[in-house]
Amino acid sequence: MESKFSTIPHSIQEERNLQENIVVSDDGKTSKENIAVSDDGNTSKENIVVSDVGNTSKGKRRKHFPCEVGLLESVDGLVEPKNYMNFTWFSLEYVDHEDRTSKIDLFEPRFGGHQTLEERENSFYAKNQTLHCGFVKGKPGHPSTGFDINEKDKAYMYRCKVAVSSCIFGSSDFLRRPTSRLISQYSKDNVCFVMFLDDQTLSKLSSEGSSPDERGYIGLWKIVVVKNLPYEDMRRTGKVPKFLSHRLFPHSRYSIWLDSKMRLNSDPMLIIEYFLWRRKAEYAISNHYDRHNVWEEVLQNKRLNKYNHTAIDEQFNFYQSDGLPKVDPSKPNDPLPSYVPEGSFIIRAHTPMSNLFSCLWFNEVDRFTSRDQLSFAYTYLKLRRMNPERPIQLYMFKDCERRALLKLFRHRELPSPRETA
Repeated sequence: MESKFSTIPHSIQEERNLQENIVVSDDGKTSKENIAVSDDGNTSKENIVVSDVGNTSKGKRRKHFPCEVGLLESVDGLVEPKNYMNFTWFSLEYVDHEDRTSKIDLFEPRFGGHQTLEERENSFYAKNQTLHCGFVKGKPGHPSTGFDINEKDKAYMYRCKVAVSSCIFGSSDFLRRPTSRLISQYSKDNVCFVMFLDDQTLSKLSSEGSSPDERGYIGLWKIVVVKNLPYEDMRRTGKVPKFLSHRLFPHSRYSIWLDSKMRLNSDPMLIIEYFLWRRKAEYAISNHYDRHNVWEEVLQNKRLNKYNHTAIDEQFNFYQSDGLPKVDPSKPNDPLPSYVPEGSFIIRAHTPMSNLFSCLWFNEVDRFTSRDQLSFAYTYLKLRRMNPERPIQLYMFKDCERRALLKLFRHRELPSPRETA
């Protein structure tokens, strides 16, 4: 994989400098000069002096900017390269229901199931297998475990060959419509744009004047209402469409995920060509804009009280006991330029290895905290370690490329949802 992806920088320092236009002077001090473009189109010039990459001078908040992305100019004549899907192939099936009975009769069906540690360990092998991957039902007579979608919407999703999806649960965001003038007619006709909402969010959006039309659309988004959310934590519920697009769109060949805080400003087929076909990758995700080491991410989550500290410690201690190294992404022989992703934009081919990685990552979020940036490196490195002859072809691109293709907004200002440890 390292030899194929020539665009991956050998040094995370070089990648940061390139991404943020950082200049290193002869005396060793670093500075960066950028043109900032505001929402109203006005520009301003600033120069921020930093003593170390990643640490802005006191009182200054570091800004991040887009960079050039070499998308094709048009989808005309766009064809999937011959032999592109020549990846590792094996058969995956999924645990559909569990009918275990507890000795003390306290068994409760769960959306993620009750995966044992032995089952979890075996699921990391890239082989023909049946594994947990959400949507697990209980015995007949038990209520649904959640994420219920009506049959009409399911039928629509089953017909999708390429899917772009996002979600808003708990009225956590405004709805951002893809920029229609930047989407080709081909993509409008052949790509499914699906926005998953719960009833609360749909009601909120309707009260603000954004109601689905008679076909169930708001702009390009096909609105799919999800009943009976599987988790009280809205962040954890959002991981279902984020990671399990191959379950929700079982006949889709490709999918693109974007968080609800973003507006798509590029054609999805050109995105697939650039990040997957051109890189010979089956999974693409950007590096985090500021942090590149899992240790840093753990400390930041605790510093900002992103989740219960005890739950974070339990997860991280488990990962360390299972061999998670204190990696240094600046080493040229590391497979990725960063081990902390900015997971708000994911491009996937629905290959067996890509689907397996998505299931494994989801299972970690189901078992531990909903902070998926904490489990990315562990899941990726363990999958790679246990399948040395069958590596996943994962391409990690620069955060500035993500910013060039999407318009970023702030989330709604709402009280933090109640967390579950």
